[in-house]
Amino acid sequence: MHTLGGRRDGARRHLGGATPVVALLAAAVLLAACSSTASPAATTASPGSGTTSGIPASAFSDHTGVTADSVTVGNVSILAYGLFKGAPVGTKAYADYVNSTGGVDGRKLVVDSSDDGFQGAPNEQETRAAVESDFALVGSFSLEDSYGASVLAADPTVSNVSVALSPTASDLPNTFSVNPVRVGWQLGGLEYFKQQYPGDITHTGAIVSSEPSAQTTWGAEQQAMTSLGYKVVSDPSYTVTQTDFTQDVIAMKNAGVKILFMEQSPQNYAGAVVKALDQQNYHPVVVLGTAGYSEAFVPTSGGAASADGIWLDQGTALYLGEDTSVIPADQTFLHWVQVASPGFEPDLYTLYGWLSAELFVQALRKSGSDPSRGSLLQQLRTITSFSGGGLIGNVNPVAKTPSGCYIIARVVNGTFTRTDDPPTSGASQGFRCGTYFYAK
Repeated sequence: MHTLGGRRDGARRHLGGATPVVALLAAAVLLAACSSTASPAATTASPGSGTTSGIPASAFSDHTGVTADSVTVGNVSILAYGLFKGAPVGTKAYADYVNSTGGVDGRKLVVDSSDDGFQGAPNEQETRAAVESDFALVGSFSLEDSYGASVLAADPTVSNVSVALSPTASDLPNTFSVNPVRVGWQLGGLEYFKQQYPGDITHTGAIVSSEPSAQTTWGAEQQAMTSLGYKVVSDPSYTVTQTDFTQDVIAMKNAGVKILFMEQSPQNYAGAVVKALDQQNYHPVVVLGTAGYSEAFVPTSGGAASADGIWLDQGTALYLGEDTSVIPADQTFLHWVQVASPGFEPDLYTLYGWLSAELFVQALRKSGSDPSRGSLLQQLRTITSFSGGGLIGNVNPVAKTPSGCYIIARVVNGTFTRTDDPPTSGASQGFRCGTYFYAK
């Protein structure tokens, strides 16, 4: 019953290029999902939470995409070259999960997925097609979403429950994101490492992609560091094709770097840096971020002997399986991803698709037995607290404020392991929560 791959094949494109290019593009998007070029002042909270304010009466009789036994949602993502296939896979996985329990009010969820081919015009075309035939957009993930945003702006009664990357898409009042993006950085992790290594923070280093989005995010993080007394003494950048980090490591060693932050680096680059550190017998404190959290990190870094002791600071649970024993939602997520796409290796984009679908379903369940675009939008406005059962730190999708919550983990015997986090059974669901720093 589900369509994963879409009905609109005409807009498909193929991306050429080497695997490192794809890896760095993925990291660039991941970082864009952590911060955007919007500022706090640009935040546009949906008006009239829980009311019909601003929603035209016609929207409450608009049942596009809804039949007696199904609700069809659109998903417009970059699927070319397998770049963000995880987004529709995660969306469909949650739909399969809900459908296994009878759907919503007896209606099965159908995911109508399409590929914008990493191009703006197709993104706009696919978004328009979804607006015309699907109930809402759910779980979309694309660097080109600013093009589709023009369509959604022109039809504000169509809900977009997706992690939007561009400010244009993110700031729309009909966009509801499980990871609202703003330029800034979460202070909690930096405060934690300041407490752990007070004598090292004046000798801080970082290694950052030369991609503009990564540089922008690094600039925001560096402002946050400076506010806490960190001093960056070396921050080399690397190109998309770089595989040897020996000279960067030697430069950081000569600069006296004692604590090295690599939140900006995906696992293949971070792993190569760790290998170079070992080769130089140089062992500063190393901190990874969400980009480095991967089942492949330990093998690419040279194994447990090289990776053990490395830190991880991120705003999601250990969703790749380390948290299944303490977070039931993680086990559910991983199981249904395999149902939706057997053998698929989930990533952050898969998680975002899953969580976006969960947020959508929460609103759909409250939209009545005859859901309309108006009732869905109305109910989405009421969900001001969302954590996906502990898979992410609590966020407010309506106010579009980023979460200040995070976890601290460390590689122990080759496995990412939570460290010093509160119990997952507590009010914060295992997250440490602090302040979000807005960059200037």
